[in-house]
Amino acid sequence: MSPIINSLVMHFGEMGSRWGLNRTLGQMYALIVLTEKPLNADEISAQLNISRSNVSMGLKELKSWNLIKLSHIPGDRKEYFSAPKDVWEIARNLMMERRKREVDPTLTALRDVLLEAPANEQEEYAQQRVKQMHDLIEMLTIWTDELQNMSNEKVAALLKLGSGLSKLLDMKERLLPGKTNKE
Repeated sequence: MSPIINSLVMHFGEMGSRWGLNRTLGQMYALIVLTEKPLNADEISAQLNISRSNVSMGLKELKSWNLIKLSHIPGDRKEYFSAPKDVWEIARNLMMERRKREVDPTLTALRDVLLEAPANEQEEYAQQRVKQMHDLIEMLTIWTDELQNMSNEKVAALLKLGSGLSKLLDMKERLLPGKTNKE
């Protein structure tokens, strides 16, 4: 492994825990992403100096996140793994998987609370706060759905706008005072 790839693999390992993955999984994914040809489990194990059983478990986890693709080489019985070549596809997969694992269950829990009749003022206040959280998360979910369906070029253009969007909204407010999004 070259020094640059090794450095990035180690960094991804450290960042893995901050991204909801363990260190080994972060290192494995970095190696797979940064390697042009598909790798088999033995190669991953040897390059990262980790046990074959850890690699197998890590590969199952990465497959469950839709972050790697399985392939076979004619005449070779081993399974080979690669990451999507398109980083936008990786980002979309991560967004969708995090949504399924974190956001959707939270929305369900919030909806369940909103269906309950409050028993007292304290629960009524809590439900108002839950409604605000639900509405915000729901709005973000709708927005991420829109991003998922946009072309890479449109998403990139949107991201490049950055603070320009805020300026555009400020200009709209100056041009159309008193108008809200609901009108």
